[in-house]
Amino acid sequence: MRSLLFVPGDSDRKLAKALSSGADALILDLEDSVALDRKAEARAMIRDFIASAKGQEKRPRLYVRINSLNTDFWSADLEGVMPAGPDGIILPKPRSGEDVHRLSLALDHAEEAAGLKLGSTRIIAITTEVPICVLNMPSFIGSSTRLEGLTWGAEDLSAEIGSTATREPNGALTSPYRLARDLCLFTAVSAGVQPIDTVFIDFRDQDGLRAEAAAAARDGFTGKLAIHPDQVAIINEAFTPSQREIDHARDIIAMFAASPDAGVISLNGRMYDRPHLTRAERVLARAGLANKE
Repeated sequence: MRSLLFVPGDSDRKLAKALSSGADALILDLEDSVALDRKAEARAMIRDFIASAKGQEKRPRLYVRINSLNTDFWSADLEGVMPAGPDGIILPKPRSGEDVHRLSLALDHAEEAAGLKLGSTRIIAITTEVPICVLNMPSFIGSSTRLEGLTWGAEDLSAEIGSTATREPNGALTSPYRLARDLCLFTAVSAGVQPIDTVFIDFRDQDGLRAEAAAAARDGFTGKLAIHPDQVAIINEAFTPSQREIDHARDIIAMFAASPDAGVISLNGRMYDRPHLTRAERVLARAGLANKE
């Protein structure tokens, strides 16, 4: 998944529009974008939306961001939306991987009650939204077989620690948030799940988004959260390998296949070793071509 677009769960108009946004996944929100007195209504709207959208031949993956496990709402969130069989649940504000495990157990019961295949509902955790989670990042490794991705957040964290800004005047992240971003990337890769970069909140600044998405793809992230449909195309482009990258990756893989015992190969006057082979394989996987070669 390259682009994951947040959509308020209590807006029929925005839900319908999101289906044609081109996003690889929609995050149907029950948390921050839904007022307390509308959460019950939003659950019903999301349930009906998922049930309808799942009948379409080509559709984005459908995730639901529930309220955090520290609230009184998350159990009702699951009860409200799980009968429709969402593809996954977005877990906000976990304190550690133990919260992923706790959610996974709750999903066992919810899937059984809804007649869904056990283990079919995936989990993406939004790490670093609370300070203790930053200190507990290794606990996400092995926390659940349902875990599909890790992403991170700066805005909630800044409120928790009392930051007056998350970025420098030039747009670069300040030190605490660079740390949070890097830890998310390292932990996701160590856990064998997708590292997903956080939102770019100024949705009118397309050049800024393009630069940030390109930097995230360069550093190893494989997707990015979006808060507006206009951000989707830019994100998809940034996380789709170019034809030049694909061709180069194919050449490296072919050279190693021709010399399976080689530790190093020479291609166009440059030397490539086994880590380059791993990178090449990841490029093709990102391009969706790995199983077509």
